[in-house]
Amino acid sequence: MGLPQRKTLNPKPPMPRFNANLSWLFQEVPFFDRFGAAANAGFRGIEILFPYDQPAHEIRSALQAQGQEMVLLNSPPGNFGAGDRGLAALPGREREFRDTFEQALAYAETLQCKRIHVMSGITKEADQQEAHRTFLANLEYALGKIGNAALSILIEPINTRDIPGYFLTTVESADNILQEISHPALKIQFDWYHAQIMGGDLSHRTEKFFSKIGHFQLAGVPDRAEPDRGEVNFTHLFHLVDALHYDGWIGCEYRPRARTEEGLGWLPNPLYA
Repeated sequence: MGLPQRKTLNPKPPMPRFNANLSWLFQEVPFFDRFGAAANAGFRGIEILFPYDQPAHEIRSALQAQGQEMVLLNSPPGNFGAGDRGLAALPGREREFRDTFEQALAYAETLQCKRIHVMSGITKEADQQEAHRTFLANLEYALGKIGNAALSILIEPINTRDIPGYFLTTVESADNILQEISHPALKIQFDWYHAQIMGGDLSHRTEKFFSKIGHFQLAGVPDRAEPDRGEVNFTHLFHLVDALHYDGWIGCEYRPRARTEEGLGWLPNPLYA
């Protein structure tokens, strides 16, 4: 009697949906042409860092023309040219944060966007305990403003190499904030690029914090270009979040080495977007 033949298992391709960050990708063309360029590349989801220089209704029209979804936007960062990278943890600027969050809410409503990333800001000159209290208070304010709307407020740890002095720098710190506030609409924005620089161990940390993650982002490490080389096995991470039944988006927030279209060979084929 012969031995039973071993079945060959063909692993299915990774299934997460990828969206294009138009503040980083397709910069070869004017802003409103990027929606069509992204659609031609297969992207059906869009995120924009700070869309406020353009009228919300014009962005909505561009999305509708391409059949795209607005996945994510950031609340206004403050005076970006003067070095601001968010306001939420800056003591003494609470009124400015709240006024600008109202603008983010208005854009999210017009664009039917379900995720707002609230940047904590650079707090190296502030008392850290006061910055912490300010961050909690402003997040509670933001959560109170969204009410019962189908919105998530996201907080993202950002590495100290790209933004020295940033308040929120590790996934563990973000998780501590979620434990302090404990609101179902407050989620972690987990950028594998930042997380790799600030601790690595991406598989374990992705699994550990998965239930609290509202959005993923990616970029190659260490150069923040396409995720097709470097120190992170992104194909493994795509299979991992698929196995965890992730049904959200993964934002492509990287700096293309050449024309955006020339560097999209890393994407799964077909592109699940």
